Amino acid sequence: MPESKVRKAAATKHKVESKQEIAAKRRDRERHTATRSTAWVPYAFITTGLLGVAWLVVFYIAGDMVPGMRALGNWNVLVGMGLMMSAFGIATMWK
Repeated sequence: MPESKVRKAAATKHKVESKQEIAAKRRDRERHTATRSTAWVPYAFITTGLLGVAWLVVFYIAGDMVPGMRALGNWNVLVGMGLMMSAFGIATMWK
């Protein structure tokens, strides 16, 4: 059965509208993602990770000589590991 001209025109118009809607949604999404800058993520990731490693190294080598670390005792391991885990948490935001 052949399609009528009206039906064909309506389908074409629907396709054009949906393409325009898709383009509008894409522009809106790009605008939202462009406002969120993640330039700070690599610096925070590296700094936090190295700070956690440095904390553990200092604790194991000179933990008894550093006054604040002496007071924390073995909780220093948790602090160092926590810093390293937070670094990996920050790394998940890296794009």
